[in-house]
Amino acid sequence: MRFLSQCIGLPVRDPSGEPIGSIADLIVAIGGKYPPVTGLVSRTQGRPIFIPWGAVEGLTNEGATLHVHTIDIGKFRQRQNEILLRANLLDKQIVDIEGRKVIRVNDVCLDTVDGRLRLVAVDTGATGLMRRLGLEGPFRIIARNLKVAAPERYIDWEDVDPLDSTIASVKLRVPHAKLAALHPADLASIIEDLAPRDRAGVLASLSDEDLADVVEEMDPEVQVDILEDLTPERAADILEEMSPDDAADLVADLDQETRDEILAQMEQEEAEEVQELLGYEEDTAGGLMTTEYIAVADHLTCAEAIDRLRELEPEAETIYYVYVTDDEERLAGVLSLRDLIVARPETPVADVMIREPVTVLLTADEDEVAEVVAHYSLLAVPVVDEQNVLRGIVTVDDALETIVPNAWKRRLPHVFNR
Repeated sequence: MRFLSQCIGLPVRDPSGEPIGSIADLIVAIGGKYPPVTGLVSRTQGRPIFIPWGAVEGLTNEGATLHVHTIDIGKFRQRQNEILLRANLLDKQIVDIEGRKVIRVNDVCLDTVDGRLRLVAVDTGATGLMRRLGLEGPFRIIARNLKVAAPERYIDWEDVDPLDSTIASVKLRVPHAKLAALHPADLASIIEDLAPRDRAGVLASLSDEDLADVVEEMDPEVQVDILEDLTPERAADILEEMSPDDAADLVADLDQETRDEILAQMEQEEAEEVQELLGYEEDTAGGLMTTEYIAVADHLTCAEAIDRLRELEPEAETIYYVYVTDDEERLAGVLSLRDLIVARPETPVADVMIREPVTVLLTADEDEVAEVVAHYSLLAVPVVDEQNVLRGIVTVDDALETIVPNAWKRRLPHVFNR
């Protein structure tokens, strides 16, 4: 294996052995599993000169030797499918797909595969950094004397998602395709660690639905930064894909001008839901609840209720509970999805439901809501007004966020929409 840092600065010699310049960079053609080196950039008389790899007899620790006597001394121009390893990859942020984290490239690993020198991996370990500084030998001696391992960390090029748009646009048929396949919580952590320029490229590659899932997993401060960096039109699309309660929490953190711009771009129904939730105090059941829930009329049979669920194609946070309401939308009862499915089709839902379910008022404070959810081991608790009209539900993850330490909040299971 050969490292880029060991190649930079080596002499470039003509067939007679006379130096004509020094290696300033290596070029690879992106596209395959292990991209082949297609040329080098030689600094000759103070200017960069492109030398095709076909003109190189060999590359050793003594430098690169050419087997041609004449070369085109025209100014180097990078082609669309090529990247410069030193300029485009070294010291850049990348994503380790397997490790699900953002790291920095300390060196680049090259090796001969199928008879050609190729880019095979990136070195992200401390040893790679010491090698570039010319201190790898002393570093290993010190590590050996201290009886500790000299940390080495290599990532196969196939497991790398480059964040630099120059590389990503040619490495991947769909930029950041592997990132989009990660769990939203993992991707949220990665995006939070990115520099703003790299973050923008990843956000642009995600669908509205995927980005909404990711934003819901982020810290509030980052959520605001993300939304403010998007156009009002796309920010509105993201909020429409989010659950109403999460969307309202995020909108509440925006400045008034940004909030108005985004709400104006949202569909009327979604905007009204968000604005309704914004009307409640943040630390009350109304402020915690979501308006996405499943409710059926109390005069339906179980078969009709199931048909109704199919018609609705529910996107509610939880369908473990089905709420039953009367003609005035007052809460009459609740039943589990299991009870609904196993009941005989002709059975009225009123005969299966649990009457007088546990509820909380819109004005109940967050501690009361959390206590009710914990005491009755509920996945969600219905929120009603003074007339017992069902207005929303508070799910267990939202309820317990008020009493769980911050470090654990993001570890609460999002079991409802995963």
